[in-house]
Amino acid sequence: MTEAATRRTPGTPCWTSLMVHSLAATQDFYHSLFGWEFTPGPQQLGAYVRAVQAGRPVAGLSELPPERHLPVAWTTYLASDDADETAEMIRACGGTVAVGPLDADEAGRMLIAADPEGAVFGVWQESTYAAEETGAPGTPVWHELLTREGTGVHKFYRMVFGYQAETAAGEEPGCRTLHLDGRPVCAIQSVGDALPRDRGPYWMTHFAVEDVDDTVRRVTELGGQVVRPPSRGATGHRATVRDPEGAAFTVVRRAEG
Repeated sequence: MTEAATRRTPGTPCWTSLMVHSLAATQDFYHSLFGWEFTPGPQQLGAYVRAVQAGRPVAGLSELPPERHLPVAWTTYLASDDADETAEMIRACGGTVAVGPLDADEAGRMLIAADPEGAVFGVWQESTYAAEETGAPGTPVWHELLTREGTGVHKFYRMVFGYQAETAAGEEPGCRTLHLDGRPVCAIQSVGDALPRDRGPYWMTHFAVEDVDDTVRRVTELGGQVVRPPSRGATGHRATVRDPEGAAFTVVRRAEG
């Protein structure tokens, strides 16, 4: 049986990628942690590989030029039917476009932008229909924007992508789940002063795992760090960690039902 291929609704998280200083070392880390294998990807912006899990691409890794001493972070990409039109909307609503729009080989058209609070995100206009997320271990299952105060930035994302927002039962205080066509797709989490002053707002990728405690242990054994120890809540068991280059991500085992 093959996975159903669909065109993602504009605004739906559709990809996640990471720019690092040592591509080889980062591949080793995530291969050991999640079992990812790697295949070459588009090279317009430098060395780039796709992480593959169970035969399907799940994330992208690329290498920063040696002279670029930038912080390392996962970037969430949001789907678009027209990347050029979305770029104009981002600018009109107070955001900035840093890269693109540009073609990425046969994969589609993309850009890198920042919202009015400075959180970086990508936009992807896919050239082919994409397989739906399965929730399998080692794959992205959720994306959340961490920001100091979410009211203003929520207006930006609503205007650009048409999200509807609500606070769901069991969610942390200050969390708004964003919906498209009545379906939850991502969230904005207002964390106030808990956001480091030298870090700024950012999008957090959540990866599914079979055992959160075991995954956290392996992160530290592989040279990473624990940011938020494992905890259980209404939505599942989760922890936030950093890889050896400092990129933060959340590992989660979702609650059944």
